[in-house]
Amino acid sequence: METMDGERTTAVKQATLHVIDLPLQPLDKNSFISLADQMQVQLLGMIRSGRLAVGDLLPGEEELGRIYGVSRVAGRKALEQVESLGYAVRQKARGTFVSRPKMERHLGRTTGFTEEMERLGLAATARVLAAHKTTALPDVARQLEIFRGTPVFHLRRLRMAGGEPMVIEESFFELERFPGIAKIDFSDLSLSRTLEERYHVRAVKIDESVEAVAAGRREARLLGVTPRTSLLAVARTVRDADGKAYEAVRALYRGDRIRIVFTAPEPASTADASSQS
Repeated sequence: METMDGERTTAVKQATLHVIDLPLQPLDKNSFISLADQMQVQLLGMIRSGRLAVGDLLPGEEELGRIYGVSRVAGRKALEQVESLGYAVRQKARGTFVSRPKMERHLGRTTGFTEEMERLGLAATARVLAAHKTTALPDVARQLEIFRGTPVFHLRRLRMAGGEPMVIEESFFELERFPGIAKIDFSDLSLSRTLEERYHVRAVKIDESVEAVAAGRREARLLGVTPRTSLLAVARTVRDADGKAYEAVRALYRGDRIRIVFTAPEPASTADASSQS
């Protein structure tokens, strides 16, 4: 049985063989771009081009230092930057490996999951876990700004991108506003497009909150992760052009595959601020 030191030696040899075949370019030590940034650009280029595939071992900080003639500190920083962008993952006592980059989910955007995945060139599919009429519990009633006990439609789906489970999403709608919605099969339909085309309702404003939670056994099984894996719980209220809430959403995103991004709105210009004062 191979020892840990033996595994580490084998891993380093594999990394060396990869590096020999890779089109590494000399660094410009007179450039205003830092040496770490230049190494990062080259590593990312090889990953994105497919020369380095998911699961491949990246050269370590010492090896990067030897190859490029730079310090270990610069090599370590380059690897950390590649890792921070989601293109690598570090495993203790083994090294840094190429990984699939995380997909970004932008808070406040009115585009649906299907449209977001299409933008990334991925096929969005869904598996309906539940679709039935029920009554609004206090938290759903609060989001939809309706009375507790009001009849609502509950839709729970497992959303996938390129066949990979990404999110468990629950949506609630007031039945009076969306007659017939409980009869629609959303397995192959975009929810947002259906709402716009059939009910002439379009998302204009979204209120969202995010918190980290641990996956329970059921969620873990559906998402293909281990129990206690970090998930991102998103609560979302979707509003129409009149500011009326029409959809209450609870979603559990895989923390290892999704990155939540928030872009702050541009500050009002001086002229706008003066006109409002």
